[in-house]
Amino acid sequence: MTVPGAVRPSNRGELRRSLLLFFVLLLSFGYTFPRWADPNQNSRLDMVFAIVDDGSFQIDRYVANTVDYARVGGHFYSDKAPGIAFLGVPIYAAVRPLLNLPVVHALEARLAANEAFRSTLRPEGTGLLENKVRFAIVQVLLTFMLAAVPSALLGVGMYRWLAHVTPDARLRLAVVAGYGLLSPAFAYAGALYGHQLAAALLLGAFLLAYGGKDRIHPRRLAAIGALLAASVVIEYPAAIVGGAVGVYALILLSRQRRPFAALWIVLGALPFIAGWMVYNTAVFGAPWSLGYSSSTLWRAEHAVGFLSLTVPNLDSLWGITFSGFRGLFLLSPLLLLSALGFLPWWRSRELRAEWWLSAAASLGMIWFNASSGMWWGGFAVGPRYLLPGLPFLALGLAFALRDWKSSRYLWAIALTAGLWSWLATWGLTLGGQAFPSDVFHNPLLEYAWPNWVVGNVARNLGTLVGLPGPSSLLPLAGAVGVLLLAGWFRPADGIHAATHNPASAASTLSQTPAFEDHSASLRGERNR
Repeated sequence: MTVPGAVRPSNRGELRRSLLLFFVLLLSFGYTFPRWADPNQNSRLDMVFAIVDDGSFQIDRYVANTVDYARVGGHFYSDKAPGIAFLGVPIYAAVRPLLNLPVVHALEARLAANEAFRSTLRPEGTGLLENKVRFAIVQVLLTFMLAAVPSALLGVGMYRWLAHVTPDARLRLAVVAGYGLLSPAFAYAGALYGHQLAAALLLGAFLLAYGGKDRIHPRRLAAIGALLAASVVIEYPAAIVGGAVGVYALILLSRQRRPFAALWIVLGALPFIAGWMVYNTAVFGAPWSLGYSSSTLWRAEHAVGFLSLTVPNLDSLWGITFSGFRGLFLLSPLLLLSALGFLPWWRSRELRAEWWLSAAASLGMIWFNASSGMWWGGFAVGPRYLLPGLPFLALGLAFALRDWKSSRYLWAIALTAGLWSWLATWGLTLGGQAFPSDVFHNPLLEYAWPNWVVGNVARNLGTLVGLPGPSSLLPLAGAVGVLLLAGWFRPADGIHAATHNPASAASTLSQTPAFEDHSASLRGERNR
């Protein structure tokens, strides 16, 4: 249900803005290449190559490029959740024949002669070997398909749902930009981790449930189950947010007096859970055995509690929130406004069930991350374990901006927080050829800033055309600027006129079919 006073945007204007938002996000996420020599990403890539090239789950031939592996029966396996690798297999299998074409060898030669690209390589490294170029091409392709595209779709889904909070398109775009471009989500939308794909699936499951608030069709319920199960197979901690979304769907079914329809959710989840259990049994010996239990290099850490999970403590809680090491709100203070936005959201008495879901998802992930014996996440930009719940935390920003938009003081705070979030997030993400190591107590000052000073910027599309250092980002700035001028600054199809003209807004609202039932539906919403 749309909140009181909302004026339905025109479908054509919404479609245009949605498409522009998608392409701006996709361009921003896909412009920078995923990091080479990242053990976490390599562990998943090794499994993809092993399945397609060797017909085996064993990564013995590739294990030298990662530290994230499990050893069972004298063989090595990826210790990561297998979902990303399973999805990457058909993509790599489809492009594999193309990698032997002359154009690939020509690309290798061009990269070897590219001074801007060579300057990003370590002097003590082995250079651009053919197998490394092949590996990198597959990594870029899989990252684009399994991280960048889902993250851009997540942003569009968030933008469309926020129409139930405010009709102001620019405010909704600001919220999505704050989440997608000014938070750690930006870093991992361009990396082959499971965090962002899991977040996209979880938000998708929520949107499916919300869209069926009057009556959730069995096919929609099965899709919800499939998305929730897939998110867990891709990223195990997603089970926390998935559980919250599942409870939300069950509550909707109970209000519809259809509790047994929840069996459709189970049926949708069953193929993914069954496949995951078969894999675990084949590799680790039992349906519920995880790769982490056989991790060779992290046995001491995983021996604490349940695979390093205990209870939250003040040091880890500070570390993932406000510390200069991995603090989310220091890296992206705009998200602190999101957290504060839950207060006006609660006072508005709107979307009460969705408030509880978002709060549970956000706090659940904070609890999980603060409970981990490895809460900092190794080489990382911010507290990456929080990412599956971050879209739900970001929803609070819409209520903060909506309710405080008349205050110039608070808008000045929001703009300042947004500027710092951009500098810190992009600084950490793009400074250097790897994510910041956990040896740096303040990675922004000790790692990112020195790299920017010497022009060591992450490899990107600009690097391919010979642009060195920070100048390689100019094509990205130009392309985004063109998209903004092409669409976002056009008249907003009457939305803003209606929003700023109360008489026009009332007139428009009175002509909508739902106007007569508005009071009754509002009372029902407030009683949730």
